[in-house]
Amino acid sequence: MNPLPRGLAERRLVVLDVDSTLITSEVIELLAAHAGSRHEVADITARAMGGELDFAASLHARVATLAGLPASVFADVLGEVRLTPGATELLAELAARGWPVALVSGGFLEVVGPLAARLGITRYRANGLEVARGALTGRVRGPIVDRAAKAKALRSFAADDEIPLERTIAIGDGANDLDMLTVAGYGIAFNAKPVLAGRADAVVHGRLDDVLALEPFRATSGA
Repeated sequence: MNPLPRGLAERRLVVLDVDSTLITSEVIELLAAHAGSRHEVADITARAMGGELDFAASLHARVATLAGLPASVFADVLGEVRLTPGATELLAELAARGWPVALVSGGFLEVVGPLAARLGITRYRANGLEVARGALTGRVRGPIVDRAAKAKALRSFAADDEIPLERTIAIGDGANDLDMLTVAGYGIAFNAKPVLAGRADAVVHGRLDDVLALEPFRATSGA
């Protein structure tokens, strides 16, 4: 990793989507594979992330197919998760700069929480899955983390860290990230669907650490 430029600007908050951004897969599809509903769920996910379907309705439909799965499936899926190429390098660089990182996901706390802990990230939001008698019920518990909730979470994290919104960076890939990228000082569409790419400040294809070449990461004080 190249050393930081002298006079680097004040720290920024970086908020990342998880599925298909920080990690290579969609956790709902990994769970669905264990339930035998992966094809059905993948089709709904693609349409939701492309902006064709209401996110909350699509989430309920997808989660319903998971009913009956044992709660032990969370550990199985966590073991199947793979970080996006460049994710480790990006997080290491942000840690070196002292920039706070948060995860905001339309996925699930049961996987996002342990993943965040593994990466040393303490700030995150995600949906919860209801479990009864050791098995998934096919229902979501708690408020839905939709596009509006993602934007609200970004604002909350920024306030907690006393970082102005203009010094926040949001990175995501689908329609559920639209509000978050709009609210952020700088929005990055990463390997994104057209609905998001057309509204972002920058579009990046390839490795996640390629975002380090963008202006907010290169800006120096007095420049």
